[in-house]
Amino acid sequence: MKISQLLNGIQFEGNGDLDVSSVVCDSRKIEPGCLFVCIKGYASDGHSYAKSAVEQGASVILAQDKIDVDCPVIYTENSRKALAVACANFHDNPSEKFKLIGITGTNGKTTTTFLIKHILECDGKKVGLIGTNQNMIGDKIIETSRTTPDAFELQALFAKMAEEKVDAVVMEVSSHALFLDRVYASDFDLGLFTNLTQDHLDFHGTMENYRDAKGILFNQCKKGILNADDKASQSFLKTGTCSFLEYSIDAPSDLKAENVKLNKNSVEFSVNGVDFYLAIPGKFSVYNGLCAISAVYGLGYDLEFIAKALKTAHGVKGRAEVIDLGFDFTVLIDYAHTPDGIENILKTARGFAKGRVIILFGCGGDRDPVKRPIMGKTASELADFCIVTSDNPRTENPSLIIEDILKGMSGEYVVIENRRDAIKYALQNAKKDDVVILAGKGHENYQIIGTEKFHFDEQEILFQLKEEMKGV
Repeated sequence: MKISQLLNGIQFEGNGDLDVSSVVCDSRKIEPGCLFVCIKGYASDGHSYAKSAVEQGASVILAQDKIDVDCPVIYTENSRKALAVACANFHDNPSEKFKLIGITGTNGKTTTTFLIKHILECDGKKVGLIGTNQNMIGDKIIETSRTTPDAFELQALFAKMAEEKVDAVVMEVSSHALFLDRVYASDFDLGLFTNLTQDHLDFHGTMENYRDAKGILFNQCKKGILNADDKASQSFLKTGTCSFLEYSIDAPSDLKAENVKLNKNSVEFSVNGVDFYLAIPGKFSVYNGLCAISAVYGLGYDLEFIAKALKTAHGVKGRAEVIDLGFDFTVLIDYAHTPDGIENILKTARGFAKGRVIILFGCGGDRDPVKRPIMGKTASELADFCIVTSDNPRTENPSLIIEDILKGMSGEYVVIENRRDAIKYALQNAKKDDVVILAGKGHENYQIIGTEKFHFDEQEILFQLKEEMKGV
């Protein structure tokens, strides 16, 4: 493909008639005849790999800083955006061939994507999904390693979905992906916002920066769907360039939930006179349901059809998931890994618990350390008993992460660094009618210690421990 075709829509300096075979931004993936795009990263600068890329067979280099290499160079003002455009053009702009729905926010993205997918499939649509748990084309699962793939992986995935004739794609869009232009040049029909609470400040620095990164989506989509109960929405209304539809429980909005009932295993509410039932507990499920309802409504569906479809929707693995072990107490697995997530799941459990609410949690290493004592404070204030343990320590010392958590702790708690041992302690010490929450891992079936990923599936561990406890 010619450079002029690849960079159609981007201003550049250089010979647009040059042909390249592919687009690469990782020097480890160089192919003969490719265009190598120099990206300025936070750990390294792609410009420093330009000579190596040429030696490995790259035929053209795209850069934003001046470089001296023995091959043609194309210059552009922003190589990240140029990469996204080049990848979209290389794959013939696949996101224009289906309805693209992007969801951003701190919590609720995964569940909301699955709810939207379910509703659309009830209308016979073929739906692609890109998210934290997995990528899917219809019922086919494609494993994933991060919330939003890089630009080339994303456009290649879009192309595969377009080839398989999907009608719509619903995807989680992280603040990192928006800020780093991974989703630039993607044709979003809808942009959805769930909520904004503290997370990823190790990367964004401030809550304002974090909010503004998410707000980028509303300059890239045709219609925005906002949570009117979250104050960040006011910022998006001012800065966004799309039209908007708002949902809420409390604030005035286009689609407002009323007559809310929070049951042990479900929620019920009405929207604009139509009754809804969703078999996922917790007030946050009302918000997730509202976001999904608003999205599909924004695509032109009526509320009666959406209500009928949601009645048959189920929860998502690792999200407020009840694990039936046959004990006289309840065990929940939840992905809660932020202060707001911890608060949501604890309040949900508190709503139906007849006994104590016990939470087991930790914090990830190499991630926002500021939230650790806040999570400790939130957990100790809302739970009857806390078990502080390790999550994904990564390259940090687990005991030092726990020390940060304990700075916010009060009330009754115990520290057990080994997560399997901590889960065993929770099961052995739970009493009749207690609710035990294993927070932080959710759907993950691994634990990252150092730079290695070890198999660690909490559902498997729970059933293993059940068998061990039988012999005691």
